[in-house]
Amino acid sequence: MKIYPDFDLTAFNSYRLHANCKKAYFPESEEDVIDFFSNRKDPYILIGSGHNIILSKTFYDTDFLIFNGNYNRYRIDPDQFTLEAEAGVSMLELCEAAWQHSCSGLEVFYDIPSSLGGAVVMNAGASGEEIKDLIVKVRYLDLKNMQVKEVWKEAAGFEYRNSFFQRNTENIVLKALLRLVAQDKDVIKEKMDSVKALRWQKQPRDFPNAGSVFKRPKGHYVGPMMEALGLKGFAVGGAKVSEKHGGFIVNFNQATGQDILDLIAHIKERVFEAYAIELEVEQRIL
Repeated sequence: MKIYPDFDLTAFNSYRLHANCKKAYFPESEEDVIDFFSNRKDPYILIGSGHNIILSKTFYDTDFLIFNGNYNRYRIDPDQFTLEAEAGVSMLELCEAAWQHSCSGLEVFYDIPSSLGGAVVMNAGASGEEIKDLIVKVRYLDLKNMQVKEVWKEAAGFEYRNSFFQRNTENIVLKALLRLVAQDKDVIKEKMDSVKALRWQKQPRDFPNAGSVFKRPKGHYVGPMMEALGLKGFAVGGAKVSEKHGGFIVNFNQATGQDILDLIAHIKERVFEAYAIELEVEQRIL
C-alpha cells in the first residue's frame, strides 16, 4: 500500500479540477484493500480513474482510496476466452490485451476512459453495448461483515448506467471475470480504431472533461436539447457546455467544481422549463 499525505488530486480527476485530500491510499493487492477497511472508523472517498467524477471542494478533510494505475493485474485464458482483472486496471489496457489474444467483446470500450471497477459500478457502455454483457461474476468486499464475496451477473442488478454496487456502496468491487469471444485480430483492431475515430469526431478533446454529464432521458438526446435551447458554449466561470457536443461540460479556463455544479443547475432548470424533463446527472459529485 502506498500512502501520501496532503495529496494533490488534480491529475486524478479528468476535469483537472484543483483539489487536495487529507491522505491518499493506493492499494496494490486485495489484502491492501481489506487492510484499509479493517477497523476503519474515519470516513473515506473511493475513486477509480477519475473520469466520471466532479470534485466539488478544493480540500477534502477525508482520506481517498484510489484505484488508478495500481491494483491492476489481469489474466487472460485464450482457450476459454475469459479475462479476470483487478478493479484498478484501465479499460484501455484490457482492450489492447484482449485484441492481442484475439478475444473480442471489449472493442466498444476502447478509448472510454475508465477503470474496470468504475465500469462495473456504473455499468459503462456505448452504442448499445454495456459491460454487463461481458461479465460472468464480480468479486467484492462486503464492508458490513468484512467478507470477500462473489456475485454472478444475473444477481448483480445491472441497469442502464447503474448496478447493485452503485446502489450499495458498502460493497467494494475487487475483481471481475469477463467472457469474450474468438475473433480475428484484424477485425478486432478495425472496430477499435473505428470506435476511437467516431468518438474523437463527436466528442470534445480540446479541454478537460469527464464525458457525458447527464443520463439520456427517455425519448430524447441531451446534445440536441442543448443546441435547441442555445446552451452550447454557455459558460459559468471556467466551465462551459462544449460547442462540439452539448452533452459535455468542459473546463476551459481553470474551472472550479462549483462552476460545474452551477452550470449543471442552470442546464437542468432550462431543460425542465422547456421539456418538463428532470435531467439526471450521470457523473458522481464528491
